[in-house]
Amino acid sequence: MYYLYILKSQKDDSLYMGQTNNLKRRLFEHNNGVSKYTKLHKPFILKYYEAYLNKDDSIKREARLKQDGRALSVLKRRISKSLE
Repeated sequence: MYYLYILKSQKDDSLYMGQTNNLKRRLFEHNNGVSKYTKLHKPFILKYYEAYLNKDDSIKREARLKQDGRALSVLKRRISKSLE
């Protein structure tokens, strides 16, 4: 399985989006400073994920959400209570 995920920083409420084939490992890495971008914003909690059977599908979904502001705002509206 491949996952698109959204994390929320408990330090500053910022959101981070990524994709991985091992969600537990990736969350551990974010919370332990392995990722350069997120190490200043830790700790994180997992707020949302989507599972895919194909890696290319998860990569395309992540790219679409990062590049298309409308797609991301639609998702944020749909899961607004989960992002609180």
